[in-house]
Amino acid sequence: MSFSTWYNRTLNRIWGYVENRTGMRKWALRPQPAFTFKPSYWTGAFVATAFLYQVVSGILLLLYYQPSVGPTLTACGQATGTLFSPAAWCSTYYIIHSIPMGSLLLSTHLYGAYAMIFLMFVHFFRGYYLGVYKAPREFSWMVGTLLMLVTLGMGFTGYLLPYTQISYNATNVGLVLAIRLPVLGPVTAPFIMGDGTPQGLLGRMFAAHVLLLPLALGALLYAHIALFESHGIAPPSTSDPTQRRRFTEKEDKEHVPFMPHIFFYMTKWALLYLGVLFGIAALWPWTLPTYVGNTAAVGVVTEPDWYFLWLFKLVDFTGITPVLAVGVGTVLALFFLFLPYLDRSKRTHPRDRPLFIFIGTTLLQFFIIMTVWGGVTPGVQIDMPTMVRTLLPMVAVNAVLVLVLHHRYQASYRRRLAARQSGLPGIYPRRTGGDTPTGTPMSTSEVNPLD
Repeated sequence: MSFSTWYNRTLNRIWGYVENRTGMRKWALRPQPAFTFKPSYWTGAFVATAFLYQVVSGILLLLYYQPSVGPTLTACGQATGTLFSPAAWCSTYYIIHSIPMGSLLLSTHLYGAYAMIFLMFVHFFRGYYLGVYKAPREFSWMVGTLLMLVTLGMGFTGYLLPYTQISYNATNVGLVLAIRLPVLGPVTAPFIMGDGTPQGLLGRMFAAHVLLLPLALGALLYAHIALFESHGIAPPSTSDPTQRRRFTEKEDKEHVPFMPHIFFYMTKWALLYLGVLFGIAALWPWTLPTYVGNTAAVGVVTEPDWYFLWLFKLVDFTGITPVLAVGVGTVLALFFLFLPYLDRSKRTHPRDRPLFIFIGTTLLQFFIIMTVWGGVTPGVQIDMPTMVRTLLPMVAVNAVLVLVLHHRYQASYRRRLAARQSGLPGIYPRRTGGDTPTGTPMSTSEVNPLD
């Protein structure tokens, strides 16, 4: 008997005893098909891991942070030569320089926010390209889109909390854009701005970041997981419009159980994530910029975090007003939110959805180009000819590539389909391979022959 076989049998016996005594099987998450044990199928779990660390590290930071703009005379002020510095900035300085491993804690919280947003984009666009938003998972996609918007709101509100001059300037610009939202802007402006003072603004951002948005995020995350448990993971993309989009109860029983196999699998990736996060934070700790009101910050360039750079750069284009920029962002949010009802095709493979693949790829490329552009030349005005020379070739090349690939794969698919329907042996064999982490053969019932 090999060690792996002995280990798996022993683990199953031990865990069977635990389940029998605790009834854990009744509340553990549903089993998953063996073919999903690849990192690409667990991007959502990576986002959840990043969120959990943000909660833990944020609670620890709350033990020392002071959400006040009032001047304070403390050791951090004396150390920096500024006897009266804002308490919010000074408490951040105190965390970095006086709390044991405080710099590591703050850096991992900041970089963890960046990682969570990046992983969220990866998870979102993976679902977009693979068509996981199609029936019966429309509501799951819509809840996930709201999760993305709330997560971006978490990043926006948290940016001001260290109370640096650069974050203060960027927040004010962002608020100008936010209050110009049609209908919602005038209604939410009093709740965002408070009494109009810097303390009122910081207090509202603090309350939103540590209480309101986390509650909304938790509720949406619960709904997202509940919908996932209801429908299960989406089968692989296919060109077959009759493919089943749910697994039967019998198939679920044949899948890999959550406890302990999936739990250990997720724990492995979670530990890898934390190791990389702590390593980056230890090698490149975050440096605290100067505080709001410091005369040395007169020449500070207004620049948001990277995930809002594209919107800030859009305002730099000639003819693009803040109202128009906000309108563009609103239209994009509504497009992604109601995407399941815009793309009505029953085929999920990217080759069968050229229009939406073109739209998604173009938007992704636009986001990347604008983000880099905004980081390299923040606040620099862009005239119309420069804008056209930069963006139009990207759109044209993308359209040509999508059309060519769509035509090529459609022809290839028709040849494979004709060969299968003719019953010729040995031509375009059906995919049936794969092993689970424990060596169990993968079920073929969820892999469609017309993929």
